[in-house]
Amino acid sequence: MTAASADAFPAEGGCTCRAVRYRMATRPLFVNCCHCRWCQRETGTAFALNAMIESDRVELLQGEVEMVDTPSLSGKGQKIARCPTCRVALWSHYAGAGEAVKFVRVGTLDNPDLLPPDIHIFTGSKQPWVVLPPDMPAVEAYYSRSQFWPPESIERFKALKR
Repeated sequence: MTAASADAFPAEGGCTCRAVRYRMATRPLFVNCCHCRWCQRETGTAFALNAMIESDRVELLQGEVEMVDTPSLSGKGQKIARCPTCRVALWSHYAGAGEAVKFVRVGTLDNPDLLPPDIHIFTGSKQPWVVLPPDMPAVEAYYSRSQFWPPESIERFKALKR
């Protein structure tokens, strides 16, 4: 799949009740489609589709989010930003990247078609009826950024560590 072009941004999204609205200023670093059992449980479906983006590139336009601490497979937990009214999850922060990166739930974008996955991860626990495109990168567990991310995204991510 091809990453969304820069001219597709900014892109807006929000929760179901429209109490919370946000804007992604630029295309994300990378889009993961995660098939782990934790994501299946968290979403109540077969996978989670998360767009990783620098937190300072996501602007809250309306409302406030409630941060909910939940467990994760790593044991370090995640913080999920939810609408306090309709409870829809808008993004998460995972311990590995901390508050610097938001994992935006692609389905909350006004145009979720904008961000197809760049990779399928944790396919070892993928539901057997989910069929992945043959030309799509897919890994049994997690992956090395240097192997799959575009150079621009690697540089953006490195800038967060400075």
